[in-house]
Amino acid sequence: MAVIGEYLQLTKPRVVALLVFCAVIGMFLAVPGIPPWRALVFGTLGIWMASGSAAAFNHLIDERIDKLMARTSRRPLATGKLSPRQVLVFAVLLGIASMLVLALLVNPLTALLTFGGLIGYALVYTAYLKRATPQNIVIGGLAGAIPPVLGWTSVTDALHPFALQLCLIIFVWTPPHFWALAIFRRDDYARAQVPMLPVTHGVVYTRWHVLFYTVLLVLVTLLPALTGMSGLIYLGGAVVLGAGFMYYAVRLLNPPDDMFPMKVFSYSIVYLMALFAFLLADHWLTAPALQQGMVLQRAI
Repeated sequence: MAVIGEYLQLTKPRVVALLVFCAVIGMFLAVPGIPPWRALVFGTLGIWMASGSAAAFNHLIDERIDKLMARTSRRPLATGKLSPRQVLVFAVLLGIASMLVLALLVNPLTALLTFGGLIGYALVYTAYLKRATPQNIVIGGLAGAIPPVLGWTSVTDALHPFALQLCLIIFVWTPPHFWALAIFRRDDYARAQVPMLPVTHGVVYTRWHVLFYTVLLVLVTLLPALTGMSGLIYLGGAVVLGAGFMYYAVRLLNPPDDMFPMKVFSYSIVYLMALFAFLLADHWLTAPALQQGMVLQRAI
């Protein structure tokens, strides 16, 4: 059982849970009612396995870095509880299994997009961007922003502008979310020689960037309401949640204590989950009314 726990830790369960949650919301937003069970079950399973595979590759590629950072020093590969070969085999098998599930039981488009996200996170971000530029999390954030698109295509087998809006929200959310953590863990990143923004440009510079991206995020989250994807329920939730994020971002410019960046980081996770929950609530509560109105119009 202990070994199973080590392998499970390779998949970064808490991070992957948030990604899968966003993907499932994408599935529900893609159709008026309940998504087809096949797409819901196998799409969720395939996306989870692919995300877990990407996380395992991250452990493998970041072995040296993980050993130097307090936050990651207890990971299975860093402690020697699992060998690089075991992690490689696990990551490859999990990745292959995810592609088979998605390609054969969902649809090829979702499998292709998921494979692109896996490569983007495991190789483009982890192996290259993370070590190459302080804008690593901005450029590489696209791979982590794709789950709602995968959920949408699992159900519809087609890309849709609404799905891309969901992707854009997570893409813009990622920098202020991660930079708050990077501020708190800047000594770790400096010791591991990872060029995160607080290391290369300083904490004050990073705080302002958190604020700038938060302002952009608040504006981007208005798109679903402006384009007719969602209604007033979502808009009200987005405005309140955005005001909360703005408070934390502004307060971060002159934080009350050293732990405040972690409070920003924690709020950002709650923010994203609540924002997508409002999307779903708005969809379920307003879609039947819209459909009924369309039926009445046709009858008239």
